Amino acid sequence: MALPALKSLEDCADYSKVIEPFLPQLYELPSNVFSTVTSGESLLSLYADTNPLVSGFAFSIFIGGIFWIASEVNRNYSQVDRFWSLLPAFYNAHFSAWTHLNNLPSQRVDLVLLWSAIWSARLTFNYWRKGGYEIGSEDYRWEIIRGRCHPVIFFIFNATFISFIQSILLFLLAAPTYVILLASKIEPKVGLVDLLFTITELALVLSEWFSDQQQWDYQTAKRNYQQTAKIPQGCGHTQEDLNRGFITSGLWAYCRHPNFTGEQTICWAASGPLFLIMLFQGSTWLTELLTAGKYPEYKSYQKQVGVLLPSLRPYKPVVATPKIIRTSDLAKREKSKEK
Repeated sequence: MALPALKSLEDCADYSKVIEPFLPQLYELPSNVFSTVTSGESLLSLYADTNPLVSGFAFSIFIGGIFWIASEVNRNYSQVDRFWSLLPAFYNAHFSAWTHLNNLPSQRVDLVLLWSAIWSARLTFNYWRKGGYEIGSEDYRWEIIRGRCHPVIFFIFNATFISFIQSILLFLLAAPTYVILLASKIEPKVGLVDLLFTITELALVLSEWFSDQQQWDYQTAKRNYQQTAKIPQGCGHTQEDLNRGFITSGLWAYCRHPNFTGEQTICWAASGPLFLIMLFQGSTWLTELLTAGKYPEYKSYQKQVGVLLPSLRPYKPVVATPKIIRTSDLAKREKSKEK
């Protein structure tokens, strides 16, 4: 059997019992796959006989290599970002499929797959709707970093962090499902705690959905306003709001990145948070640096509203933002001055 024999729930989190004994499978897996393919044997049998944590981790390394090659060929370093919304749910589906294939208790793992699939659908919808906005595409950030680095340093950065480490990170987001899988062998019945956990995760996904929708509505209204110099009907924003250039209403009145807060809270509850939080901290820092350089009022917003932890009071503008003037209006003013 590709799982350890455990006697208690505490054993499920013991590295020496649940991971270390199966490391030889990881080292032998490439040769086993090759021999299975060349001999015409069933890959499904090899999959069922391989520890699911080992096979999932091995796949994250394999696909990291594909990301690296594709990024260097296309000179587009957002290969991992395009799969960010899909891979954690894919790995949870992998754990679920493995339990079903081996006739193991799967209800608890299936619950994890349920909320992670909804989380994935939310991110995927965001990515395609916004054309790569936010988590779906970090390409503009990678280009900024690339422009400030020596080509050799950026090549190493891409070969390590961007392609491989991020790919492994996406697997690690789903890796705790392995512990849940092991615990299900000892306690197969789904209890109240499992249901509360699922509800909490779904509530966090819902909060992200609201914050993303508010950002999307604001950016759409701002874009229309900049093109027509007219406030879109029913947008819920004033001229001052749209002139400001960034949203400060709804959930964004209390937190500068409510969607990031929800995302990190989900992962804090579901997995070891260290690497993901480090990634979000770097991404948040760069996003705020660019935004503060673009919008003068953003520094005032930073002083009043917490970056991730919500503030008790909503944001209050300090001064009115200058009105956006269309090029055609400027031309008319110049003509009137000449007269």
